[in-house]
Amino acid sequence: MVELASDMMPDRVLQLTRYYPHPRERVFAAWTQPEQLVKWWGPESVHIAHWKFDVRVNGSWETTMRNQDGSEFFVSGKYLELTPPSRLAFSWAWTNDGERGHETTVTVEFNKKNNGTELTLTQELFETNDARDLHNEGWSSSLDCLAEHLRE
Repeated sequence: MVELASDMMPDRVLQLTRYYPHPRERVFAAWTQPEQLVKWWGPESVHIAHWKFDVRVNGSWETTMRNQDGSEFFVSGKYLELTPPSRLAFSWAWTNDGERGHETTVTVEFNKKNNGTELTLTQELFETNDARDLHNEGWSSSLDCLAEHLRE
C-alpha cells in the first residue's frame, strides 16, 4: 500500500508507506548492502549503470541510472544517519549538465509490524510540488522493485 503525505504535512514533502512481509533486518539490509541495493534501486525499467555506496555516516553514495533509451541520470548524496535496523537517512541531489541541483533529505524508517516490516520513506523539502510528484512516481516504482527483490 502506498500513501501520499497527509494534509498536515507541508506540500513539498513526500511520504510513502509500504508493508513488506519480511523481518526489518532483511529490509534494512536491502537498503544498506550495495550488492542488494543495485538490484532494485531505481524505477522499473531503469538499470544502474554506475554506482558507489560508502555506507557509513558521512559516507558518500552515487548512482547513474540508465533508461531503456540509453539516457542517463546521475544522483548522489551522503549518508546522514544509520541506525540498524530501524532508521536510515541520506541526502539526495540530481546532477544536470555538471551542476548539482537542489538537495533534499530522504529518511527511511523500518518498523516491526505483523511479523513483517512497515517501511516509511519521507523525502523533504522539494523546491516544487512538481518535483515532489515526480519523486512520488519514481519512489513508488522503486518500492515495487524492492518488493520483488525481497521475494527472491
